[in-house]
Amino acid sequence: MTGNIFTLFLLQGQGNVLPALEDKPVTITEVIIGVTVVVVIVGGIILLNLLSKKGPKGKSGGGSGGGGVSLFSGFAIRKIARNLGLNHDQTKMLEFVFKTDGVIEPERSINTPALLDRHFRRSYRIIEQGGSGAETQRKLAVLFSARNMIENSVLGGFTSTRQIKDDIQLSLNTGKEKINVHIMSAKGDYLDVESPKNILGSQIKIPRGTRLTVMFFTKNNKGFSFETRVIGYSSKDGHPSMQLAHSNHLRFLSQRRYRRRQAVIACSLYLVYVEGSGKKQRLIVDKRRIQGNIADISVGGCSMKLLSPVKVGARFKIEFMQGDENVAALGQVLRTNRTGMNTIIHVKFLRVSMKSMNTINAFVYEYGRE
Repeated sequence: MTGNIFTLFLLQGQGNVLPALEDKPVTITEVIIGVTVVVVIVGGIILLNLLSKKGPKGKSGGGSGGGGVSLFSGFAIRKIARNLGLNHDQTKMLEFVFKTDGVIEPERSINTPALLDRHFRRSYRIIEQGGSGAETQRKLAVLFSARNMIENSVLGGFTSTRQIKDDIQLSLNTGKEKINVHIMSAKGDYLDVESPKNILGSQIKIPRGTRLTVMFFTKNNKGFSFETRVIGYSSKDGHPSMQLAHSNHLRFLSQRRYRRRQAVIACSLYLVYVEGSGKKQRLIVDKRRIQGNIADISVGGCSMKLLSPVKVGARFKIEFMQGDENVAALGQVLRTNRTGMNTIIHVKFLRVSMKSMNTINAFVYEYGRE
């Protein structure tokens, strides 16, 4: 009886809109179940939100911002990672780093190198506690690759061409010649620049889709470059303009590919030469040792002071201790110069194990316990 009354109430004023319900009346039990499901879902969302506001050890607060990671901070982190060009593994690592340190302002951390290193240092030490196995070394390699990508992308406060001020002069390299144009607007969907002209003042029509390498300097003389392509042509404030695709990958012109750190580290060098040819070719390491000192180092190479002269192009096996770890790399001499009694050699690493790369990076970024 009660069920029929409830059904009648639902159908009042509806005419023939819901005729099917007349054959299958809604019971009080079904209503209670439906309401319960809704309450459980809403309660779960509220609980998840409360839990997500706690730090890595369950206490609210912590991290750089004094608060926890918000429920939707993962979306913000993934957006940042996408703009930085991070791959899937690097993105997951960045999420781990920020959530481990309770970061609630990812943009601020990304643009503050000291703060960013604090987050990464903590995650490095947590991962390192997992031991020295292959999986731990892989995680550390991803951590450092993500940190290096961020460093190469975020310098001088620029992460996108949308941040470039109007009227900045760009130098366009089309592969044949360099053309200078001024930015008319960087705020829209495209980067609007002056329509390029030749030395006679006539407009140049660079074909749509043409890829360009662009360089520019800010007012504080910091130089950047980025890759783009021609989208099309239009007009801006009554003046002809060329539209370029925006880029989220700005490179600092004078930056090295990897962070480098000054050092004084005793090392040993062993000459490496090639024996045989084709598939039978192999590298032979000479047993004679040359002593030297590393003056600066990155995972890409190092410079060293030696007493013995060496030739440009020579290959060496380089060994040194960093903390308790023995580091080894195969390197090639790029250039040399003399300073008094010493020979300064600049070496590019050709082959470095993952574990040695992680050890070098930990030293360079000062994440390890020295």
